[in-house]
Amino acid sequence: MSVTLDQIKKLRDATGVSTMACKKALEESNGDHVKAIEILRKKGEAKAESRAERTTSQGVIAIAKKGNKASIVSLCCETDFVAKNSDFAKSAQEAAEKVLNDGESCDMSGIVSELSLKLGEKIEVKEKKLLEDKIIGIYVHSNKKFGAIVALDSGNEEMANDIAMHITAMNPKYTNPEEVPNAAVEKEKEIWVEQLKRENKPEKIWENIMKGKEKKFREENSLIKQAFVKNPEITVEKLLGTAKIAKFVRLSI
Repeated sequence: MSVTLDQIKKLRDATGVSTMACKKALEESNGDHVKAIEILRKKGEAKAESRAERTTSQGVIAIAKKGNKASIVSLCCETDFVAKNSDFAKSAQEAAEKVLNDGESCDMSGIVSELSLKLGEKIEVKEKKLLEDKIIGIYVHSNKKFGAIVALDSGNEEMANDIAMHITAMNPKYTNPEEVPNAAVEKEKEIWVEQLKRENKPEKIWENIMKGKEKKFREENSLIKQAFVKNPEITVEKLLGTAKIAKFVRLSI
């Protein structure tokens, strides 16, 4: 019998097995989800039917770079024990290389299903990004739980790597103050008003205080205005000089 894409997806989510294997198992079981899982388990392709419901809160960040482009992926699993497995780390790097070579839309099912079967846990690539520009900087924290890529329009690789390290450590949300959404600022203003009321500040000075708070809030959340982590005496903007940040991405587990 013919099976639907929804049936295949449901079985694949539950087992971590490849799309083709799921399709064959469903055809063999006449579309019966439970029997299809049993077929896959008997073939050694699936180890647990409840895998889709498990939480993948552990994992590692991996980065691959070649020339003026770099990729970053978060490969996630269920336990820290598996996250520290050498095969898991190797597969994470393979996943990053695949994104680097094939792009963000590449299919990860082969890597995921093989690793899931081998290690007996639910495995998934939660995020994958690819950046390309004149200068690319990369950094992965020693615990492999945090990492970042930054793209610059000029400058040098050493500076770019330093900025990627800064991004990893300080987790800026935006590149510059103007990018901070007004909605986020308005939400903060509600809190500031309540604080001013509790502090019994005269309402006539609220406007100036609020302007100062907004400026500080926007700068604290903007990469270029943050104090550079390796030298707090200067900002990232000062470090950049005439170079500009085209884009950055930070992933974490």
